Amino acid sequence: MQAKQRRKTLTQRQWTLLGAFLTPLIIMTAYFAYRHMAPFGTSSLLTVDLGQQYIDFFAYLRRTILHDPSAIFYSFSNGLGGEMVGNWAYYLLSPLNWLLFFFPGTSLSSGIFLLTVLKYGLAGLSFAWLLLKLTPQRGFVAITLSTAYAMMGWTIANQLNIMWLDALFFLPLIFYGLYRLVVTNHWRAYLIWLTLMLIVNYYMAYMICLLMILAFIWLAVTHFASWRTLALQAGRFALGSLTSGLLAAVVLLPTWWSLTQSKAQYTVTSFKWKFEFFPPKMLAKFFMGTFNFDQMPSGTANLFVGAIAVLGALFFLVDCRQPLRSRLTAGIITLFLAASLCVQPLDLLWHAGQFPVWYPYRFSFIVGFWLIWLAAQTLTADFQPGPIAIALVTVVVAGGCFYVGENLKKFSFLHSNAFWLGALFVVLALLIYALPIRKHWLYPLMLFVVGVTEVTANAFLSLNNISYVSQSEYANYTNELQRLVDKTQAHDQGFYRIGKTFLRTKGDAFQTGFNGGSVFSSALPKATPTFMGHIGSPDGDGFVEYSNGTLVTDSLLNMKYYFQQKQLSGALAGSNMLPASTNKADLASYRPVRQDHWATTYQNPYALPIGYAASDQILTLKNGTADPAQYQANWVAALTGNAQDKHLYQVENFNQVTFQNINQQTKITGAILQKKNLVKPASITLTIKPATNDAYYLTFGSTVNPDNATFILNGQPLNQYKTYRNTILVSVADHAKGKTLKLTIQLKKSSLWLENFTLYRLQTAQFKQAATQLQQHPWQLTQHSQRSFDGTVTATTAHQVLNTSIPYAAGWHATVNGHSAKVYKTLGMFNAVKLRKGTNHVKLSYWPPMLNLGLLISTLTLLVVSVIWWGQHRRHRPRPANDHHRRR
Repeated sequence: MQAKQRRKTLTQRQWTLLGAFLTPLIIMTAYFAYRHMAPFGTSSLLTVDLGQQYIDFFAYLRRTILHDPSAIFYSFSNGLGGEMVGNWAYYLLSPLNWLLFFFPGTSLSSGIFLLTVLKYGLAGLSFAWLLLKLTPQRGFVAITLSTAYAMMGWTIANQLNIMWLDALFFLPLIFYGLYRLVVTNHWRAYLIWLTLMLIVNYYMAYMICLLMILAFIWLAVTHFASWRTLALQAGRFALGSLTSGLLAAVVLLPTWWSLTQSKAQYTVTSFKWKFEFFPPKMLAKFFMGTFNFDQMPSGTANLFVGAIAVLGALFFLVDCRQPLRSRLTAGIITLFLAASLCVQPLDLLWHAGQFPVWYPYRFSFIVGFWLIWLAAQTLTADFQPGPIAIALVTVVVAGGCFYVGENLKKFSFLHSNAFWLGALFVVLALLIYALPIRKHWLYPLMLFVVGVTEVTANAFLSLNNISYVSQSEYANYTNELQRLVDKTQAHDQGFYRIGKTFLRTKGDAFQTGFNGGSVFSSALPKATPTFMGHIGSPDGDGFVEYSNGTLVTDSLLNMKYYFQQKQLSGALAGSNMLPASTNKADLASYRPVRQDHWATTYQNPYALPIGYAASDQILTLKNGTADPAQYQANWVAALTGNAQDKHLYQVENFNQVTFQNINQQTKITGAILQKKNLVKPASITLTIKPATNDAYYLTFGSTVNPDNATFILNGQPLNQYKTYRNTILVSVADHAKGKTLKLTIQLKKSSLWLENFTLYRLQTAQFKQAATQLQQHPWQLTQHSQRSFDGTVTATTAHQVLNTSIPYAAGWHATVNGHSAKVYKTLGMFNAVKLRKGTNHVKLSYWPPMLNLGLLISTLTLLVVSVIWWGQHRRHRPRPANDHHRRR
């Protein structure tokens, strides 16, 4: 009989876990199929950062593991080149990512679909497992709460930040480990799951660690026995947490170094104790369908968990079955979490001292977990709220609904239909709680129907507000770029970079496997965008886009090949699958070597190798100018040692300037253009008639941008990447002697400041002479990979260096003629090594800083933990029966 009962219990447990896994997975799969997401149709899950950033990292992951392991620690697809440990730790260490190996090429979008729905399912499974372990919840009730957890508003809003979703299925496991650590003194579960979370995604792990401090306080108070016991519990908690950090040191230490070069340099050091908004405004986010594009950059926290969970958490606070100290502590923690959602310093605390760039209140999954966990404590078989408890909860909920309803017009993200539908679910949930049907079979079924229906409606309403990249847009572009890259690499197997005049994402180099100049990454070293801003290309705190290269920078940065989209005519006009990102007239100085229906490949005869002998003046160059043209000229002069090269760029006058609805200006650079009549169009037309075949460039200050004006060059829109915060260089003419060019600037606002707006002519003959000089003594590579270079270079004088366009990092190590040599930083950006006169054998190799130390700490910690575990296991192992007789 007992064996039969055990089998019955096991079956119910399995059914609960299976239901918790399949319910969110099936719901989201059905929704994605309804939206025709790949592999079900012509759309894809790619949107915002998932489509513009993460999918490129996933392509890099496949290529690196399957084809080029040398790129694990350093990659030249990472902008001009950069370390990769920080990117692995933030984007790529999820164990589920290995599934992507089964999705080659553009089927990667289908792999992302699989990852997404699996993570929904695993979140539900993990929470259900926690409920089965620590609560009496079973069956429909457990599935309802688990589905609410897996599909809460945070998950729906952040499914595009797919690497964060791992936190959802690790969090319940870590919480279970903490419970075991505090209540039963067992430490292994906490140690294992927290260590894995720290390795998989340190960023989300940090937020979970903060929750664990709060959860420890609640558990310690709830299970308080004595002050001595509390001290022991606190010691075990601190030691277990520290040990997890030490076990994960192999990832955390090199990641910490990476962060000191990138995100950590943007940490906020001053703040004010103030509300970020009127706190009751966050109540609107408890309603369904409150997520849209406008909420991504600057919205309030995504708090939706469903009426069942919200009411359950409120009932916990007034549930007399729970110890008063437990309820008071839970109430204080809940208030602290609420304050964290609107008080600036607490918000900064949860985000490690940095205001998020898009996706605010990223820790709100912590709030969702906490509320659903409290609800799980309440929804037991013996729960029957009294009239006072029902009245109190009703008053609180009614007050919140009244406030939101009265201010509905102020919440652009909440439609009236969604509000009233949400209010209906609140009423239904309240009725289910209040009716005395706890032991009736209908009760769990009603909870399941109401709870799952509400979270499903929220998913549909919220995600219907979001548009996605079509599968053809992603696949056609990627396939064409891959063809161009493959043909170029098959023709030339040396080391070089590739530029292009079109763009889908700034991670195109990761996606298709070439050495480029652009990237979008949270782990981007601050030196990279600083340098890009200096040379006149667009940059930001987390991205660089090499769209505005000149003949000079293309040469110095080893841009040996260029891809340019074709201008299609006839019925195909304007339909090129390769969207233009820049106007690059100076391609006229390069040689076309290949073409297909969509693009032409050019070879740059002036491209310098990755390293070459140059003047040691580059080591002392202090290039403080804010003018990108002068910055480039100073750079060349320091490499050649020729002071005349500082004058590579010459300022030119416009041949004619005409104004329409704008007051006449005698000086264009720095002029402030004002509309005469605010309701009429206003424009300025500048005529350029080059007197030579040199390359001509315009500088645009940050105010001269597409948000403030429309730019028309010879009757066609001027192609230019839209986002830049520093002065950029725009190529407008090359080999155009005697031709007339007209640039029309149409004001979009009442005025326009022509900040740093100057016409420059590059003295092309002088530039070619400088490039030829630097090409004379290249670094002749005998071996190269993504993290090492080996070859010989000849120095003709004792005052030369091996100058490279390899971005500097502390992990680069050099040997010259078999002896260790110092690696110097040039321009605050690149590696250089001093040479002796004659032929030098130089080797450069990269190894991540602090990786060896982290590996040593993790290994020693693992050995100590293993010995302790083995000792405990041996001590508690039952002795054989005959062992007692032998001792006698």
